[in-house]
Amino acid sequence: MVLLPSCGRTAEKYYNHVAIDPDDSMEDIVWKAAHVVPSQRQLDWQRLELTAFVHFGLNTFAEKQWGNGSDNPELFNPTDFDAEQWVSVLRQAGFRSLLLTCKHHDGFCLWPSAYTDYDLTASPWKDGKGDVVKEVSEACRKYGLLFGVYLSPWDMHEQTYGTPEYNDFFVNQLTELLTQYGPIAEVWFDGACGEGPNGRKQEYDFDRWYKLIRKLQPQAMISIMGPDARWVGNERGIARKTEWSVVPNEKLDPAMIAENSQTELIMPPTRVTMDEDLGSREVISKARTLVWYPAETDVSIRPSWFYSSKDDGCTKSAEQLLNIYFTSVGRNSNLLLNIPPDKTGRFGADEVESLLGFAQLRKKTFWHDFLPEASSATIARSESDWGGIEWTWDKSVTFSIFMAQEDISQGQRVEEFTLEYMGEDGTWIEAASGTTIGYKRLLRFEPVTASRVRLVIKSARHTPVICGTGLF
Repeated sequence: MVLLPSCGRTAEKYYNHVAIDPDDSMEDIVWKAAHVVPSQRQLDWQRLELTAFVHFGLNTFAEKQWGNGSDNPELFNPTDFDAEQWVSVLRQAGFRSLLLTCKHHDGFCLWPSAYTDYDLTASPWKDGKGDVVKEVSEACRKYGLLFGVYLSPWDMHEQTYGTPEYNDFFVNQLTELLTQYGPIAEVWFDGACGEGPNGRKQEYDFDRWYKLIRKLQPQAMISIMGPDARWVGNERGIARKTEWSVVPNEKLDPAMIAENSQTELIMPPTRVTMDEDLGSREVISKARTLVWYPAETDVSIRPSWFYSSKDDGCTKSAEQLLNIYFTSVGRNSNLLLNIPPDKTGRFGADEVESLLGFAQLRKKTFWHDFLPEASSATIARSESDWGGIEWTWDKSVTFSIFMAQEDISQGQRVEEFTLEYMGEDGTWIEAASGTTIGYKRLLRFEPVTASRVRLVIKSARHTPVICGTGLF
């Protein structure tokens, strides 16, 4: 860990959220922003990097992305369901958590719920005695993966949807998931809110749900329509090039999440559904409250979220997944990659090949870090007030990837940095540049050969604490 030169205040006090007073100066606001930090659950979650999203349910067999609650539950009948196949493949691929769609908008439940008959008890699978949630949670424990649940607030089958009674119904089902399946690492709510079978929309009681989760599973992240992690703003696997985890609380727009999250079709590349600036000095200068609210970036390995035969042959390649890793984890975000099992109840061969290939590519890409081989590593002197880190080798090395990490337990502080190398004429030449770092920043560039390299912090909100660097 490298603590770069400090200036300004010396008293350190940290917050998960902080109010901005009307008489705060810009210096005060920046200092406060630099001292907003993650909760322990947020810090643990950020370190996961890779979570699998598994869309499986009645939609799999009806080949729909959004069922409307009218499909016959007898359609659900996987011929070779194998939760251990999912989890063992994910573990080999380096994933650390699995998030299961326990109930999607169609209302069909992947566990035997005491509060509806639109569940596995009405299917022929295992003579109506199966429990997908149980088998997946047990497989996760066996193979050492964390387990999380997606429970859709929108329910197009439940007759009480659109009435106050539905919130009781939802709390009852949420309680089942939080009390019957062991530790829950993440509870994921999207914002979809359409009409139910009675033609009404529901006013969701999110505060009640949050309190229940904090009571029953206090370690669980509450994500997307929740206080712990936010949706990045698209479903293409791309975080912002400037991704702040410290943002104004009032800047977040639940209506945008409700409109755009979990869309039926993957958004075309030309559609941008996220504000590019969530946390710059200009933005935070107008804030009333600043909060640690990190980004989660979701994308599917196939064009659709649930299995569809029309998508066969369209699985993203290992190379595409590596690119997504750079634009999600490599931009201070966690990657939530959806892998939909097919009608047999297993991951398809193409998905397995891509996932394992993705793991091999990451290993190949990051296996050789040149920085530990440097003959010296010193605090760099530069025109910047913040300086940086300089590395020297006895002979030149060739590299094309740089990694930097801040100790986010002490805040996110770096606003602009460059990676430079010394040219043959003795001058410093820029190889790459970035803005925010946060938990992890990865930069790719044309190969460079040099024997002296330096990281220069051009701008920061407070003393930068660099806890990890790599040159590959």
